[in-house]
Amino acid sequence: MSRSAFTTGLVTALAFAVLILVFFALLGKPPFVMVSNLVIYAVGDTYSISQTFAKTTPILLCALAAAVPGRLGLISVGAEGQLYAGAIAGTGAVLLAPALPAVLLVPFMLASAALGGAAYGCVPGLLRARLQINETITTLVLNYVSVLLVNALVFGPWKDPESQGWPATAFFPQEAILPSLPGTRIHLGLLLAIVFAIGLHAFFTRGPSSQKIRILAGNRKVGEMFGLNFGFWVVAMMSLGGAIAGIAGIAEVSAIQGRLQPNISLGYGLTGFLVAWLSRHQPLVIVPVAFLVGGLVAASDALQLFAKVPASSAVILQGLLFATALAVPGLMKQMRLGFGR
Repeated sequence: MSRSAFTTGLVTALAFAVLILVFFALLGKPPFVMVSNLVIYAVGDTYSISQTFAKTTPILLCALAAAVPGRLGLISVGAEGQLYAGAIAGTGAVLLAPALPAVLLVPFMLASAALGGAAYGCVPGLLRARLQINETITTLVLNYVSVLLVNALVFGPWKDPESQGWPATAFFPQEAILPSLPGTRIHLGLLLAIVFAIGLHAFFTRGPSSQKIRILAGNRKVGEMFGLNFGFWVVAMMSLGGAIAGIAGIAEVSAIQGRLQPNISLGYGLTGFLVAWLSRHQPLVIVPVAFLVGGLVAASDALQLFAKVPASSAVILQGLLFATALAVPGLMKQMRLGFGR
């Protein structure tokens, strides 16, 4: 890491800390006590760490899902919808074959979720590749479609008749629950997310495919002059990103909630997009940033419960983090350019 990068990171961290202190002061809370509580509620004990990892997992997967097409220069904000599509497909697999043993049912469920998310990512990919329709718009619109489809299913044909009116499927059999560390909410989805991050890093940095993607991302026309098929890579990257988000959906349903129901995501898709953008679509950088944001979300939820801060605090703190991380480096760059004149 260069000296300027270290300085920028340090100033960004300090600016974020100051903004947090100001925020809590405006709420009428003791700032330093609240910041201390944030750290404690994020990583202070086994339960806090478990909660942090539970929040980190879907954020990390959604960030990777956004980063994959992002490496091609595409702006996909559809991880939320792809997450719901994967949850639908994975739940369908469980409802179709609930009697399968875990060694078969879990892979079947995960593969179905990945295919569901991939199909949902493929649609805007095809629209971009064939008709030049902006992927940002189509992925944004499709987010609402899959969310509403989940509602239609759990209020309708998939509703558990024994749920006493609650819109949800029946609870998954134990064989369909992702393995987790005993006594925690740290489940297989986190391991898969880390494996995906390492695999994507290797894919985007080594081999002929990485070179093709870099060329097309830099200049599509130059790439096509060398025989590269931009449309193919658009569909492939959008589908791969969708598959990863789909796994995030079924992991949340299986390991955390135990059944499909409305509101399975707390905005993980959008948060993941911001994490990916902040990390410049670098898979290995996304991992610690997602952990930081996951800890912030988990700690903010605990503060709402124990310190009686507003429910919107988590969103505000995330906004302060993203705004600081984007604004401070830009301002420091402008200052260095000004001093260099």
